[in-house]
Amino acid sequence: MKGLANFFFEVGMLKRTPRSGFQFLGSGVESVAEHSYRAAIIGFTLARLDGQVDVGKVLQLCLFHDISEARTGDLNYVNKKYVRADEQRAVEDLAATLPFGDEYRSLIDEYRCRQSREAQLAHDADQLEMILALKEYKDLGNRYADEWYPFALRRLTTDTARRLAESIWCTDSSRWWFDDDEDWWINGRR
Repeated sequence: MKGLANFFFEVGMLKRTPRSGFQFLGSGVESVAEHSYRAAIIGFTLARLDGQVDVGKVLQLCLFHDISEARTGDLNYVNKKYVRADEQRAVEDLAATLPFGDEYRSLIDEYRCRQSREAQLAHDADQLEMILALKEYKDLGNRYADEWYPFALRRLTTDTARRLAESIWCTDSSRWWFDDDEDWWINGRR
């Protein structure tokens, strides 16, 4: 049980591990945990839309894909040009402490190889989460988000994810809550 307690504390570290790419964008702050949560919701959605994959597996891949960053930190694309994190060692060290270590190791291997449809959808969920964040920052005036979007779009592997990305990019990120009901916004009632 102590190993599991340590695992839960390690996962909690992701709440305090910043996504490092936003420093180059010039705005935005997000933790790895925040990213992983929304990526899991996106992954669930992509899996349901696909209809032919194991939804639970896609969720597992999304939830576990960045856990090693509690040990390695989040290396952005510039960092990865110059710094090599031993992600495999981080995965192996954690797996050795878990009663489901073999399953964890297998999930990470599947995610990295991108051979299964589930892994492809999990990767697409990861990129769509970035696209959502970029759109939110674009809507707040960050002019660099437009430059990043095409690269994230090119990383998508499924047609569904590409269609969703296009819809995201054309949707105002605040419209889900700020509707045209003027009376509500003035008087607080309908």
